[in-house]
Formats: sequence, C-alpha cells, structure tokens
Amino acid sequence: MTAGREHLLALAGGLADLERELGRLERWSERLGATLVGGGRLLAVGNGGSAAQAQHLTGELVGRYREDRPPLSAIALHADSSSLTAIGNDYGPDEAFARQVRAHGRPGDVLVALSTSGASTNVLAAVEAANEMELATWALTGPRSCALAALCDDAVCVDAPSVATVQECHLVAVHLLCAGVDIHVGSLAAIGSATGDLR
Repeated sequence: MTAGREHLLALAGGLADLERELGRLERWSERLGATLVGGGRLLAVGNGGSAAQAQHLTGELVGRYREDRPPLSAIALHADSSSLTAIGNDYGPDEAFARQVRAHGRPGDVLVALSTSGASTNVLAAVEAANEMELATWALTGPRSCALAALCDDAVCVDAPSVATVQECHLVAVHLLCAGVDIHVGSLAAIGSATGDLR
C-alpha cells in the first residue's frame, strides 16, 4: 500500500468517527451562536497545528464563513505574541493561556480547546481557569480517554492513528461548527427582526 493511500484510508476512518459527532457539533453551533449574538465571546486555544486551527476558527467568526453576517467576538489566545511571551516569561509556559482566559473570559462565554494528544499542560490549565470562571469548555481532541476530554464539559474526539489525521478531521469539525453558527445566527437575526429585538 502506498503512503498516500494509507493516509487517505486513515482520514476516511477519522471522518467516519467525526460523522458520529454531528449531533454534538450541531448542539455546539446552536449554543455558540446564541452566546455570540447575546454579547458573549469565544476563546480558542491550542499549540502548533492546533493553534493554527484555533485561529482559523476565530478568523471565520470575526470575519465570515460563508454568509455575510455581523462580526462575532472570538479570540485565539496564542495570537497575541506580546502577551503570550510576557506571560510565559513572568509566570511560566503553563500559564500562557490560563492567564488570558482570566483576563478575557466571562461567565457564559465559550472556550474551545484543541489538542491532538489531549495532554498539553498549558491547554489543560486554560480549561481549568475557564471552569473556575464558569465558561462552557469544549474540546476538539484525539483519544477519547484523555485528560482534556475528561476536564471539559463536552468533547469531540477523533481517535485516529496519526496527528495529521486528527488535525485534518479537526479542520472539518471547525468548518461544521462555523457553518452551524452561521445558520443559527441567521435564524436569531430573523427572529429579532420579526420581534423588533435587533441587538
């Protein structure tokens, strides 16, 4: 079997795993859409490739995914390099995200934590801070039996054999989440227009 075919077979298995999570992602979309329209915020966190996907998620929400709509409040916590390096220098790398959660998070906001291993200590610390502050905490992770999934309120797990496959499936999950948010935000806007409650 060629490496390319092996990769695609692994991806097909990961996507089948993800398909079983569609209901969960739809519930997340509905909750996140209502939170953001109501003035709440999404915080997203990850390391390396997961950081890139966290920023992809927030970029789609602040900008747009498919449909034009008002901008939504979303912050990728790794993207402020000055804060990240200052916190790492003064408080240690494990606090790099947690301190930002305490700065930006409010009760009722949502934290999405991305980690292929589910064991990144700085991501876990961010979730612990979010739980203390009564944010909703959701994980996009790999193994079902990992510390991150156990610590979060809810988790979408893609238990694939390689980091690359998990990350590819997480990107699909990000797009599904954004598409769902657009649908729910559009529905809420239509309800608001009909009732005169335009925020």
